[in-house]
Amino acid sequence: MTMRERQSVNDLSTLPASFVWGAATSAYQIEGAVEADGRAPSIWDTFSRIPGKVAGGDTGDIAADHYHRWPEDIGLMRTLGLTAYRFSIAWPRILPAGAGRPNAAGLAFYDRLTDALLDAGITPFATLYHWDLPQAQQDRGGWAVRETAERFADYAAVVADRLADRVTDWATLNEPLCSAWIGHLEGRMAPGLTDLTTAVLASYHLHLGHGLAAQAVRAVDPGARIGIVNNLSPCEPASGSEADHAAAVRADGHTNRWWLDPIHGRGYPEDMLRLYAVDLPIRAGDLETIAAPLDWLGVNYYFRNVVTDDPSGPIPYARQVPVPGARLTAMDWEVHARGLEQLLVRVTEEYGARQLYVTENGAAFRDVVGPDGQVDDPERSAYLEEHVAACARAVRRGVPLAGYFAWSLLDNFEWAYGYDKRFGLVHVDYPTQRRTIKGSGRRYADLITSHRRSRAA
Repeated sequence: MTMRERQSVNDLSTLPASFVWGAATSAYQIEGAVEADGRAPSIWDTFSRIPGKVAGGDTGDIAADHYHRWPEDIGLMRTLGLTAYRFSIAWPRILPAGAGRPNAAGLAFYDRLTDALLDAGITPFATLYHWDLPQAQQDRGGWAVRETAERFADYAAVVADRLADRVTDWATLNEPLCSAWIGHLEGRMAPGLTDLTTAVLASYHLHLGHGLAAQAVRAVDPGARIGIVNNLSPCEPASGSEADHAAAVRADGHTNRWWLDPIHGRGYPEDMLRLYAVDLPIRAGDLETIAAPLDWLGVNYYFRNVVTDDPSGPIPYARQVPVPGARLTAMDWEVHARGLEQLLVRVTEEYGARQLYVTENGAAFRDVVGPDGQVDDPERSAYLEEHVAACARAVRRGVPLAGYFAWSLLDNFEWAYGYDKRFGLVHVDYPTQRRTIKGSGRRYADLITSHRRSRAA
């Protein structure tokens, strides 16, 4: 860490007094209990059972067993000093068939969770969709068809009707890029498809679902604060060549502009429409629905994309290349905290974001449980320090940043990586489900305390 970055960590008073300190999770990654209390299969239950799709043949059947251990997990949040918790609601727990009669037991679970968070002084941030589409809805066409966007709005209304008296902050979608591109174009995530036309249609209906769900929640609670969460990456050319520069522009369109432009009322980027060459099924009023006013924008950040032109590769014909000498996480992702600062400034200046949250940021490392049962993970602690410092610098540059959510509260089912990759502030011993706060969790608690003291001084 440079001297300037270390000063940023030591000067957390830059962050507003109301700054939210949180951690994030998602339902399929931590809840387990996939057959409990009326829950039906999701596309991830199906995908994880296809041989070779998930490392080790792992599934989310048990995960971190949060469905049964949530009181303990809220206790851990209190120990860390969190002021907010970002969790997702499992659509197949609420509407197991994707539509129809709500499942009372599923709603009751999130009732209990929400009440307990509030009793603990922790603000709930609820995400309506974190990739676990009911398999029954996938069987009817999934995100490639308009019906799914409409059913998503129905589901959002059901959840809001139950929780909006206590939940104020809602994210409609988490990382629609992953749902559309990785799930429908690259096939590395559920539902495991590899078709460009289907992927582009899915991207459009995800956006439409966002807009319709925002309307549905606001119809229940006009005071609801609505956001959407996008995973963004700075895209930079690997060389000074014209070809690599053009590749970086395409990568930026594929990774960032396709997801930011429509929700900010700019429509879809013309250069990407030409590149994909897929007609969008736009109906009258759709673009206005997609551009529903946002109360806040969530930014998930993990790495930057340094790319070279790759005309024989897959769309967007821009291949990510390693950065010489870079520090890497266990995911082989570059540690580059300045990319977070860069993104926060960009969405503020270019898109006029009026309030931002870092809704996910974290790193997987090769955690080792010591003889004393503790997990010392100084690399993750340094990662947190550097990225919180980037947040402080962004605020000094005028970014309206209101909070930071570390990914993740718990070690969990890490999608196609199974249980091999650990991002948690809290270590989970999966055979026993024993939880242990890691050194990085204690360091995060220190940062929260330091900020609180700096603002009280």
